[in-house]
Amino acid sequence: MEIIKHDLVIIGSGLAGLRAAIEASRFSKGKLDVAIVTKTQALRAHSVCAEGGTAGVLRVEEGDSFELHEWDTIKGSDFLADQDAVELFVRLLPSELIQLEHWGILWSRRADGRVDQRPFGGHSFPRACYAGDYTGFAEMHTLYDTLQKYDNVKIYEEWFMTSLLIEENKFKGITAIEMKSGNMHAIKAKAGIIATGGAGRIYSFTTYSHTTTGDGQAVAYRAGIPLKDMEFIQFHPTGLVPSGVLITEGARGEGGYLLNKEGERFMKRYAPKLMELAPRDIVSRSIMTEIIEGRGFKRPDGLDYVHLDISHLGREKILERLMSIREYSIRLNGIDPIYEPIPVRPAAHYTMGGIHTDTYGATPIQGLWAAGEVACVSIHGANRLGTNSTAECLVYGTLTGRAATQYALSQSSYSNVPLDSIQMEEKRVFDEVLGKEGGENPFEIKEELRNLMDKKVGIFRTESDLKEAAKEIRNLKKRFKNIKVVDKSRVYNTNIIGVLEIENMLDLAEVIAYSALARTESRGAHYRIDYPQRDDKNWLKHTLAYYTPEGPKLDYIPVRIIKWLPVERKY
Repeated sequence: MEIIKHDLVIIGSGLAGLRAAIEASRFSKGKLDVAIVTKTQALRAHSVCAEGGTAGVLRVEEGDSFELHEWDTIKGSDFLADQDAVELFVRLLPSELIQLEHWGILWSRRADGRVDQRPFGGHSFPRACYAGDYTGFAEMHTLYDTLQKYDNVKIYEEWFMTSLLIEENKFKGITAIEMKSGNMHAIKAKAGIIATGGAGRIYSFTTYSHTTTGDGQAVAYRAGIPLKDMEFIQFHPTGLVPSGVLITEGARGEGGYLLNKEGERFMKRYAPKLMELAPRDIVSRSIMTEIIEGRGFKRPDGLDYVHLDISHLGREKILERLMSIREYSIRLNGIDPIYEPIPVRPAAHYTMGGIHTDTYGATPIQGLWAAGEVACVSIHGANRLGTNSTAECLVYGTLTGRAATQYALSQSSYSNVPLDSIQMEEKRVFDEVLGKEGGENPFEIKEELRNLMDKKVGIFRTESDLKEAAKEIRNLKKRFKNIKVVDKSRVYNTNIIGVLEIENMLDLAEVIAYSALARTESRGAHYRIDYPQRDDKNWLKHTLAYYTPEGPKLDYIPVRIIKWLPVERKY
């Protein structure tokens, strides 16, 4: 096995990964040898799918403030966010937005030429900077173009990380499969940043790209790093039916209506003040309540839906600000939203939990950081506000890129990588997984898992459903030991990559189910029908899940409250 050497290895090429690489290059003045390892092509990361905007306080003279953004975020989190982290995050955001402007992003503009900002759910001020409805795409290309200025960064495209190399609680590097050759390599590094995104593909109806299978979280979990608050899965209110493709919250930010089959704007029953712009957990539960109580539109496949109507916004505004969702609606559904409503229902969209880090993105492993959706700082708590995700990627890409660079520059030499761990990982992947000759089809297991998560670990949860889900996931994991990988070749073997992704999905699904079963309250996106109230006395705390062969071991740590005591959320 070849051992490659870099000062800093960044796993993931989305917004957080690219921003970290730029910051490492800027901060070290090009002296740091940086690697980006990505299982896709660099510009195919899921970040390109972000549509609506990126939040930031830019209009103090018009009534916005840091304190207001902090309060909106903390209230939106159902008071599970760590308030010192939120304060840091909010105060660093404006400089990131201005930096993107200087790097040439095509922000949408006001008539006077200034950057425009649109309303978004849970925000009490319109602070979402946007580029039409392709904000993530614009941000990704701006960062990628900026990265071309630096010749100290090497991108390993279509390399799949399989393990972290850790010895005596110190990061030493990673192992990864080069898909082109099928060979496993070790990359040893002085520092590392995990920026691999979320895990939403463990659900069947989802806005996520097929590549978002939670690899970074699962690999860290098996390496002994705790996962935090994994029970909190965000369901975006408006996934296009039946594909699940995201219909941006920007459609409601621009003034779109949610309508049931009776033509009623039903959000007046659930959030009379903010209506369609209530936080996502509230809007998603409201839509599902309408559907469950018979006021949705029926489909034979069970994907019942409500309507999102933007036709009253007019052709000019839709073509200017919502052109992508018009294209999706026409191409996938044969519906032109200029004239017709869009069929939508809640879809798995974001992982609030993730790798446990401190306020600055450092993991418990010396020399290793995590940034973006893969991490849990926590600034989102039990429910993320829209536009705070791309914002988090920018801020924490910067923070972790700078911190990892300082650490790497302080290390006079490379540590030796643990050769026995490398050999064990190579044996595990190529002998124990690729070599399997059992009777189970791994992709049937994958579909059973995703359907199970939709049915038993969705928007509304009960003890009996969660117990059944946990039991069935354990059964699926046992069946996974008896799979057969049909393609035994090495060169571009997407079969083995897909199977390794399924292994990751199974581990994370188990953590989500066990964490949700243990939390006997309703908070944010975690709604227990059998425990419908928030319980601050017993559950104002973060869940930590540790890997054991028998299943997750749960522990808890307190939420850091420095400004605002929890109050009832009303919108």
